[in-house]
Amino acid sequence: MIEADLKWDFLPGMDQQAYQAWAKKAIGTVLQSPGLVEFRAYRSMLAAPQVRTTSVWKTMADWANFAESAAWEALKAELLDQYGQNFTIEVWGPSPVVPEPLRPG
Repeated sequence: MIEADLKWDFLPGMDQQAYQAWAKKAIGTVLQSPGLVEFRAYRSMLAAPQVRTTSVWKTMADWANFAESAAWEALKAELLDQYGQNFTIEVWGPSPVVPEPLRPG
């Protein structure tokens, strides 16, 4: 499994209602993508970055296909033009030391 963490801050004075409409459209696009296992969204409790999304993909190829898609490129351009700044992407794979989650007990 591959995890892609996307993070950004809001542009000052951006339209919250328009952002929420954009977010629903973006999430719908992600949820329809082949190879997606899970999508999560977070809001920072302390400071920047203000938004983090985590998407889990079956393979690196699945993530790459999504990341290179015209649909995602258009959504990302809209995000950076109207709603967000300081955008970053981190892609993570399993650790060779701890390849599966560990839980107490």
